[in-house]
Amino acid sequence: MDVAAADAVESAAEPGSGFLRCFGRQMKLLREAAGLTQTELGVLIGYSEAQIAAVEQGRRIPKPAMIDAVDLAVGGRGVLVAMKGEVERARYPSFFRQYVQLEAEATQLHAYENHVVKGLLQTEEYARAVFEMWRPLLDSDTVEQRVSARMDRQKLFSRRPAPLLSFVIEETALRRPLGGRAVLRGQLEQLLLFGHERNIEIQVMPTDREEHAGLAGAFTLLHIGDQRRMAYAEVQAESALHAEPKKVGAYESTYGVLRAQALTPRESLAFIERLLGEQ
Repeated sequence: MDVAAADAVESAAEPGSGFLRCFGRQMKLLREAAGLTQTELGVLIGYSEAQIAAVEQGRRIPKPAMIDAVDLAVGGRGVLVAMKGEVERARYPSFFRQYVQLEAEATQLHAYENHVVKGLLQTEEYARAVFEMWRPLLDSDTVEQRVSARMDRQKLFSRRPAPLLSFVIEETALRRPLGGRAVLRGQLEQLLLFGHERNIEIQVMPTDREEHAGLAGAFTLLHIGDQRRMAYAEVQAESALHAEPKKVGAYESTYGVLRAQALTPRESLAFIERLLGEQ
């Protein structure tokens, strides 16, 4: 199943268009019905007039706390609160939204990453550095929205029962000092913390390997419940989500070979500790 075909619908939740404009108009109507100006509403809920205007115009994605406060202040009776889920989805780029929903439900997740540390494992500082390097450039508000959304995805780690997670990461990704040496050090320290969890296995693919099964690029495997198995691949803001058994099986075979070619989890943690010593 190719998510590109769904992008025309999903893009309705992009900043400045579709769903967010609809949400903003509804918020404006409720505010005006309550007899409040943008300035007065801002004073009531602790936001500036400019922030209220940006949300009403569909240029800013409001945080859940702001939606709750506005709904209460204008007497919305839950109308705005009922849209929080869709507003939440708007924090992600359109090509990624369907995957995020599935990731949150996964009982198993296995991923190969070749350029950067997998997003799910990133520290806040590392994630910010990644988004600040995005091309075309993202504005500062969008960067912060994307960072916040990425950090929220880490709720997966605290879910019970705990999902089974494994990651194969290229050595080059672990040596690349995105955001500076201090940011990389913090990221490596976090990987060590994750790697010592019983349900998480991290493996490093050394650069000097003469055989490598992952030359076609990064991908993620998802198990949803006991039956559904899916594969996700993404490059240059283009993504594909596969559910066909034959296609998913090919990705699973590739991942099995990658794990055999990489350092073992124990060796990988020792390798990351050595990298930390070099920083």
